[in-house]
Amino acid sequence: MPSAKKGQPIGKRLSKMRREKKLTLKHLANETGLATNFISQVEKGEVIPPVSVILQLSRALEIDSSILLAEEKQRAGKKSAEDFKKRTDAYTYETLTPEAINKHLKAFKVFIDAKSEHKSISYQHLGEEFQYVLKGKVEVMVGENKNILGPGQSLHFNSSIAHKLRNISSEKAELLVVLYTP
Repeated sequence: MPSAKKGQPIGKRLSKMRREKKLTLKHLANETGLATNFISQVEKGEVIPPVSVILQLSRALEIDSSILLAEEKQRAGKKSAEDFKKRTDAYTYETLTPEAINKHLKAFKVFIDAKSEHKSISYQHLGEEFQYVLKGKVEVMVGENKNILGPGQSLHFNSSIAHKLRNISSEKAELLVVLYTP
């Protein structure tokens, strides 16, 4: 088992895992399709990646995603404004399948602050994604296709197509997101 400590922030755990495996940022970028600058920002704690990116990084490092996700459930589960801010300025999640170690299917509850979006990053990862809106109204861009979803509505798509999510309502949006990664 890799020796990253669970008490460390996700960026430090990522950096430690990458260095232990003697991988460069460039190698990790080529394995994930993410920019080296973005991975560096994650490692420095300047950016906290969404679940899909954590899964991509875990796969590239050949580790179980639970190593990088260790504290995220605790942070999201506290539900205080301060804890949400630890995730990103506008986005947090709670893992609903912490026991799904080495499984292809993972489920998350995602929270996005009112009138906000993921900061200028489109996400892309092998597999499929299912999003079900519990609260709020969200816009999901899948490639160039715009989808507007409200409570009780869902979307299932090929997640290898670049996609972006934003909350267009005046309340915090809450979604159930299920990712299948081969």
